[in-house]
Amino acid sequence: MALLEVDGLVTRFELAGGGFDVIDGATLEVAAGETVGLVGESGSGKSMTLRSIVHALPPKAAITGGRITFDGQDLTRPSARTLRRVRGRGIGMIFQDPVSALNPVLTVGDQLSETLQLTAGVRREKARKARAVELLRLVGVPEPDRRLSAYPHELSGGMAQRVVIALALVGEPRLLLADEPTSALDVTVQAQILQLLVELQQRFEMAVVLVSHDFGVVAQTCRRVYVMYGGRVVEEAPVVDLFARPRHPYTAALLACIPSLEADRPEGLPAIRGAPPDLADPPPGCRFHPRCPLAIDACQEEDVPLLDVGPARRAACLRHEIVDRGSVAPPPVAAEAAP
Repeated sequence: MALLEVDGLVTRFELAGGGFDVIDGATLEVAAGETVGLVGESGSGKSMTLRSIVHALPPKAAITGGRITFDGQDLTRPSARTLRRVRGRGIGMIFQDPVSALNPVLTVGDQLSETLQLTAGVRREKARKARAVELLRLVGVPEPDRRLSAYPHELSGGMAQRVVIALALVGEPRLLLADEPTSALDVTVQAQILQLLVELQQRFEMAVVLVSHDFGVVAQTCRRVYVMYGGRVVEEAPVVDLFARPRHPYTAALLACIPSLEADRPEGLPAIRGAPPDLADPPPGCRFHPRCPLAIDACQEEDVPLLDVGPARRAACLRHEIVDRGSVAPPPVAAEAAP
């Protein structure tokens, strides 16, 4: 049995002008100790999927369908007591922007101490301080004793991210949800944070769900990957197989857009034509069909479910048999002429 199972998840926003489903039937699973990637364009539903799992949704959003199961326990509509027990101890989360994830008016030490008391039940102040220093040292924060008295605005982006990771590890969770943990960092710090996550995953034997829009990050860290588009999962595959031959046109187009030092592209970088769907008024049928070079009339007529397309592989595409990286390469965006 999988450690985490999300089956047909629907998360809905209710606004003054009407409601819409930001997640529409998403399905995924994560085994114990496994690292899984969740990729897609901005607005595809990646972050909202993670927030739905731990019920950290905005006030106007709610889960209206589907089922979430963690370690055999139903988390679809948990009690407040169940949520307190699962958050931190069962499931830890690294939020997207490390600086905004920290309380600006509390020191690093105060935030770690409070989390240690509430999540791990460490009552003695001296023990909390010792454990806080240990956690900061574990995530590679230099001079951890001094950093306890620092405020978030005094930290660099990479250092703030390490503190956020330390907070997520307080309860030694079995599952870590990492929402684009390297997106706001420079390339060198990104590599350090990714290596840190790999080492921590192995040390604590955690499962990890890594949200990213960067296939390079996913290839470096994950064993399997789910691709999301328009609030839906459109492809699921082992990472190696996905790179070798994608089976959904959207995945193939994303891969074709990856810059390459070897490719000769004097005409410019490829870009997927069109724009992501308006979730308040999505197109009928496959949500990618208005942008898809392989679309046929049937793609517009009804929703396309995830279809078995190979060993441990599924794709929501009627024409998955003819999809490959070359067949749906998006047209290049021409470079602007110099003034």
